[in-house]
Amino acid sequence: MSLTMTKLEIGALQALCAIQDQGGVSRAAAALALSQSAVSHKIKRLEDVLGCALLDRRTGRPRFTQEGEKLLGYARRILALQDEALHALSTEPLSGRIRLGVTEDMTSSGVSRVLGRFTRLYPAISVQISVAQSRVIADRLDRGELDAGVFQVFADERRPDDVTLFEDSLNWVKSPELALDMDRPIPLLAFDDDCFYRDWALHRAPQPGAGFRLVMECASIAGMTSAIRAGLGVSLLNGRHVEPGFDVLTGHVPPPPNLACIVRTGPKARNATIMALIRIVADEPGWHADKSLGKAVDLVKGRNRRGTAAP
Repeated sequence: MSLTMTKLEIGALQALCAIQDQGGVSRAAAALALSQSAVSHKIKRLEDVLGCALLDRRTGRPRFTQEGEKLLGYARRILALQDEALHALSTEPLSGRIRLGVTEDMTSSGVSRVLGRFTRLYPAISVQISVAQSRVIADRLDRGELDAGVFQVFADERRPDDVTLFEDSLNWVKSPELALDMDRPIPLLAFDDDCFYRDWALHRAPQPGAGFRLVMECASIAGMTSAIRAGLGVSLLNGRHVEPGFDVLTGHVPPPPNLACIVRTGPKARNATIMALIRIVADEPGWHADKSLGKAVDLVKGRNRRGTAAP
């Protein structure tokens, strides 16, 4: 079929974006209230119309082909324009208040820009923002104290209704100037008691031979990265905050789980106002940039052996 005659179905574009947002076809189907076969059929029909594969269905390969990644960018723009058109022509503009929880790192990673766009589109909706740790936001959502939250979870602990903004690595990091003796407890820099990184490292992960020695607690990312640069100890950081000068540790430390940054709604908060905010947040293309940095270092008893590539 000639591309000049091709029409891109909105439902198929929504399915394509949902596969990326939710982390797979089955999760996308649950989020769209469709069967998995229905979502697969929408994508297959889109591939037939365009004459190219959009998903790489081979095991162990990236989820999207190069053409699929390209179409995703257009799809998000098309869906965003549709939302703006519907909003502009609506005789009943959305209004109300949203109680939104965000983590500290997300306030500097595009949330402010996204909320600015949302406010311009929906001036009658007020957004009240609370900045807190991921675990605190999740607990407040479950208690109904927040309507929506943008925060991190371990990738395998996502819920079916969560919208995935991006996935990230969790890394053990240190300064190159810090020499570690694996016969002694590893000096640990940790976030406060509400941090799920800390809980995993101290209570859920296999402990290294001599264990950890807690040398500092700090609630802020800026304070943590400063302490790492100073060589005070080893810490866990997500890939977006690993600086080029940091060593990423492998060997003799438990491999951390992968992370996902998600949007989650409260148990009774999935109304038109909340869903409008989720669409704006999910349509932000900057979430998907991989910013992982650092050099891999294999820890060998009594000394460091440098690797050549980050994990």
